[in-house]
Amino acid sequence: MQWMMWFWMILLAAVAIIWFIARRNTFKPLIKRVQLELSHPLSADGLRILHLSDLHMEKLSITPEALLAQVKDEPIDLIALTGDYLDTKRMINRFLKYIEALQTLKPRYGMYAVFGNHDYVIADSLPYLKKEMEKRGCTVLINEHVQIQLGHQTLNIIGIDDHFTKRSDIDKAYEGVGEGINLVLTHDPNIVLEMDGHHFDYLLSGHFHGGQIHWPKPYHLKKMGKLPQLNIISGLHYHQNRAFYISDGLGQTGVKLRLRSRPEITFHNIGNPM
Repeated sequence: MQWMMWFWMILLAAVAIIWFIARRNTFKPLIKRVQLELSHPLSADGLRILHLSDLHMEKLSITPEALLAQVKDEPIDLIALTGDYLDTKRMINRFLKYIEALQTLKPRYGMYAVFGNHDYVIADSLPYLKKEMEKRGCTVLINEHVQIQLGHQTLNIIGIDDHFTKRSDIDKAYEGVGEGINLVLTHDPNIVLEMDGHHFDYLLSGHFHGGQIHWPKPYHLKKMGKLPQLNIISGLHYHQNRAFYISDGLGQTGVKLRLRSRPEITFHNIGNPM
């Protein structure tokens, strides 16, 4: 039975190596850059957005200092946060330190956020969290929108609440939206399939973590809506000629491991036609 002993030793060694790599990956975010050209002018130098999603404080390996080191030299006009920051009350103060760190980047047009399904685990604490985020300069949008003037163009930032937990109200979020560029922030990208009557120029989301444990395929995402069933779980996509982006997120859930799906920091440059 010596061959059995060797088999188990090799198997355990392989598992240990894979676990080590998957754990190390959680500390090594990828910087991704997306260039999106619009059919009508936005401003002379475009709009540069730092997009972060799914920070998941309970399983986040990247410190505020490490995050700042990755982004501090980049020009940033706007910061967009698309949900799933925490799911326990004890992590509120830790999350607020990230908001404080991001505010030191001084985004020209501010920081905007929506909530995700994990945030609603502590729904009774979200009014307090929202107030503390806004005290630190982060506007939280819950089925509502704000307008920003970019030169001669208006940017409508539309925050749609979490679709996964059935808190989204698209009509309410768009109520009163006027002419301009429509930038939608939301957590669950499946909502794009229900927005046929609502125009957007770009939609930012997260939710899927790129599978997180993407081996051999992220079969576990199939239960998370129609987009994963279409193998749409990450990156830039189009629905009815409208662009939407799915971030792989910065943190993890369940286990502090990532395999074939690294944490993500995204820079979007919404520019003029080439």
